[in-house]
Amino acid sequence: MTVLANREAPPPQDRAAVPLELTILMPCLNEAETIAECVAEARSFLARTGIAGEVLVADNGSSDGSVPLAQQNGARVVAVAERGYGAALRSGIAAARGGFVIMGDADGSYDFANLDAFIARLRDGSDLVMGNRFAGGIAPGAMPLLHRYLGNPLLSLIGRLFCGARIGDFHCGLRGLRREAILALDLRTAGMEFASEMVVRAALAGLAISQVPTTLAADGRSRPPHLRTWHDGWRHLRFLLMVSPRWLFLYPGLVLVALGSIGTAFLFFGPVMITAGFGLGEHTFLVSAIGILLGAQLIGFGVIARHLGAATGLLPRSRPLIAVVSALPLERGLVIALAIAGAGLAGCGWSLRQWALVDFGALTAPAVLRVLAVSLVLIAVAVQMAFTFFLLAVIDMPPHRKEGDIP
Repeated sequence: MTVLANREAPPPQDRAAVPLELTILMPCLNEAETIAECVAEARSFLARTGIAGEVLVADNGSSDGSVPLAQQNGARVVAVAERGYGAALRSGIAAARGGFVIMGDADGSYDFANLDAFIARLRDGSDLVMGNRFAGGIAPGAMPLLHRYLGNPLLSLIGRLFCGARIGDFHCGLRGLRREAILALDLRTAGMEFASEMVVRAALAGLAISQVPTTLAADGRSRPPHLRTWHDGWRHLRFLLMVSPRWLFLYPGLVLVALGSIGTAFLFFGPVMITAGFGLGEHTFLVSAIGILLGAQLIGFGVIARHLGAATGLLPRSRPLIAVVSALPLERGLVIALAIAGAGLAGCGWSLRQWALVDFGALTAPAVLRVLAVSLVLIAVAVQMAFTFFLLAVIDMPPHRKEGDIP
């Protein structure tokens, strides 16, 4: 790749900040082999289209001469002390002078000279325009087979399922955005999972998202990429789970409670033979009862996580959850928990009476143990429910005002 270190008349780096239509943003960490040509391509796009814009490089601590190469070829450079792909892009978006931002990796894999489709979608009203490499074409050797056929498709599928965004390529590094709309999301991640956070948070906030086909070429670097397959793949998956309490907590909890309740009811009056020599008995009954207990705990976690996410601004407010919390304030929730605990205590009392009838000796009636097991589960669920309502009340407490704050 040609290094264009002697281009003439680069724009001054200290010019006053003036509003522009477009900023072409490139995160950079030791990209000396490719940064100059990427900047040149981006500037050629601005010159060809007549768009008032800039090329901005968010440098994440390069030590290979990337910064002077970018500056010599006409880019403005901002230094980003916090390490990480997301940290560089967050700082770059904040520093951009353009109302629109098109971001892309500075490794030579994206075509910065042909960004017309992104500009058209942004001008038509899209807040976020995603490139789709699977629709536009991936050059041989440009993407590892594990990423192409497993990692990216699977994580994109999970992202679509969790947040409802109909995006075919969640992790494309070439994307356009309306700067003010993305800044309003208050994106927070610093690593590679920033790519997922932007799409998920934009979808949850109801922003207009579109996609355009884009190509992916083999990068021009001789060193290994910054992306670490399993480490960064896990960070993407972890983030998707953290911002979807429904899929992480609520749905698994509901399934456990449903299956546990069915199993408990099915076996409450005794073992059931499925086929000759195979049946479900006391052990399956106990597993079903424990499933109810675990499921109830997960549901409580889901409600708390969703409510806390809305309270901290990480997730949008949920009308169904607001309705439930409003209908069940702390005191009413405690009354329900006490009623469930009362039913459990009654069952424990009945079991204790049956035990007393045999002078507290060996219990030979399996029905007593089944009633006792269900009763203990009810008490445990009631305790969990009570603490869940208390924690929701703590989350809803107004923030503490410091002296001098204006009411």
